[in-house]
Amino acid sequence: MGSKKIETVELGTGGPRVGVQGLGCMGMSFAYGPTDADEARATLERALELGVTLYDTADMYGMGENEKFIAPFIQAHRDEVVLATKFAISPDPDDPTKRTIRNDRPYIRQAVEGSLRRLGVDEIDLYYMHRRNPDVPLEESVGAMAELVAEGKVKHLGLSEVTGPELRAAQAIHPIAAVQSEWSLFSRDVEAGVVPAAVELGVGFVPYSPLGRGFLTGAFVSADKELGADDFRRMQPRFTGDNATANAALLEPIRKIAEAHGATLGQIALAWVQQQAAAHGLAVVPIPGTRKRTRVEENTGATRIELTEEDLALLEPIAGQVAGARYADMSSTSAGRE
Repeated sequence: MGSKKIETVELGTGGPRVGVQGLGCMGMSFAYGPTDADEARATLERALELGVTLYDTADMYGMGENEKFIAPFIQAHRDEVVLATKFAISPDPDDPTKRTIRNDRPYIRQAVEGSLRRLGVDEIDLYYMHRRNPDVPLEESVGAMAELVAEGKVKHLGLSEVTGPELRAAQAIHPIAAVQSEWSLFSRDVEAGVVPAAVELGVGFVPYSPLGRGFLTGAFVSADKELGADDFRRMQPRFTGDNATANAALLEPIRKIAEAHGATLGQIALAWVQQQAAAHGLAVVPIPGTRKRTRVEENTGATRIELTEEDLALLEPIAGQVAGARYADMSSTSAGRE
């Protein structure tokens, strides 16, 4: 693998300038089973060498442990990286499967102080509301976030899993740099509402799970049979039972295109997401997660693959044929409310 750096883009009008691909850090210490901590740290460094500058975490990943894990790297490269973290999902300490969505002002102020402390920084570059609680007015939640900008604790604001109307309403309160939601060959519901709103408002888009939580790479077929007991994908409807079998068949056109380009399945899936920037006319910075240097090299290589019109035509029908929902409970996602 070479060491050519990826290109950069402004993430939203007036937003931070970042590499056209970021890095999702969640799996380095949360959700995907055991981690080789030394390799994960080396992956952070390798990503930066390749031009990846947007590093994404959240306070609920391991109840703060993920923020602590990446903190030494962030501090060592503070002027080179754009740090993104999130608040709003409050797990029950006694039962992490039980979660409350908190968007109220007192909670936001408490959350930001906790993240700043764990990360060991004075300011967060991009602070997301991880999930929207529709019972709390945006004037309160986004208003509280705007206060953090005024106080110098946060540079830019982001929203995750919101609807198009919610994004427009939030933008009227304070400029939003980025909106984050799942967007991949398997998940395209955002194109109906929130993507057009982001284009209209000049908001950048940060697709998470652009590799379908690894399924689009062909790394596994049946999560409940192939993945460890502590891997959260065993609870995802798309990756178990008959759904998994049906969805595995959808990888065939990706495999065919990968062979033609001399690429991996994952690179084709990522290249498709990267090309949505030109297709829709907005900044698109996917954040594939990995904890291995070889994978970040592979992923960044996808930014240099140009899919043809024929390729795109073969990939177009996939999302409409996917079996199963993104989550067992979709109520806290934009798709569950639009």
